[in-house]
Amino acid sequence: MFDFLKAYRNYDPAAKSYAEIFFLYPGPRALFFHRISHALYSIGLFFLARLVADIARSTTGIEIHPGAVIGKRLVIDHGVGCVIGETAVIGDDCIIFHGVTLGGLKFDPVKRHPTIGNRVLIGTGAKILGPIHIGDDAKIGANAVVMKDVPAHGVRVAPMAIEVSK
Repeated sequence: MFDFLKAYRNYDPAAKSYAEIFFLYPGPRALFFHRISHALYSIGLFFLARLVADIARSTTGIEIHPGAVIGKRLVIDHGVGCVIGETAVIGDDCIIFHGVTLGGLKFDPVKRHPTIGNRVLIGTGAKILGPIHIGDDAKIGANAVVMKDVPAHGVRVAPMAIEVSK
């Protein structure tokens, strides 16, 4: 159940103990609360699920809808400003940096958020929108906006800024 703590310990050389990771890192706390809210959501206790998710958001700055399905050993590094939508699915051993959005493009009650494969890295500020699929071992660069499928081992980055010389 607490394999996400081991994932952080393996990922972050600055982490000195499991207690430090659990109590002082927002990502593991958000994931702990998500496991509770998702269990409540799964048995139809939607209000309680959203209440637990709201407490997590208020204390961590990470918003994970209770309906989202999250695999094992997800690392949300720093995390503030992350938003993970209701129908999002995240595979195992992924890394998500702060400011990432896994969002929808519709308001209909259908699959409207991304599905993220295993071992995917999503850079700071990336926005992955719609019911698209990001394949295993893909990398999404910082500030990229992705609205189309990315194959396994694929890479998507934001357009480079153009330097204007005077």
